[in-house]
Order: sequence, then structure tokens, then C-alpha cells
Amino acid sequence: MKKQLIRIALFAVFFVAAQNIPAQSPPPPPSGGHNLEGDAPAGGGGTAPIGSGAALLISLAVAYGGKKIFDASRISIAEKATE
Repeated sequence: MKKQLIRIALFAVFFVAAQNIPAQSPPPPPSGGHNLEGDAPAGGGGTAPIGSGAALLISLAVAYGGKKIFDASRISIAEKATE
């Protein structure tokens, strides 16, 4: 019970401390008529591709989940064999 109370107290302290930390202010805008030449990306946003990274993340998650299910089924089969 004492360990759990200490963990809850530490969590509360870190949670409150994280809420009170101010973020860094943004840098000042560049001088000299920034972006008057039309060098901004089309659509107002960046053009970085995220498709391959998302596919990799999803495939690794599926593989990890499959391994966990496979290991769990092997353990349950071994337990049934010993009964």
C-alpha cells in the first residue's frame, strides 16, 4: 500500500509540474518581405510523405500482435497437455 501511495504521489507531482512548464516562444518573423516570391509549398502545408512510415508502423504492430497471440496459444496448449 505504501509503494502504491508513493507512486501516486510521484505521478501527481510530475503531472502538475508538466502543466506549469511554459513552452518556448516562437522565433520572430524574418525581415525583408518573407515569402513574397511565392516559394511556399502549394496548399499552405508541407509535402513530406508519411505513407511508407505509417505502413511500416502498422506492419510492425501486426507482427508484434501476431507473435504475442502465437506465444499465448503455445503456452495454453502446453498447459492443457500437462493436465
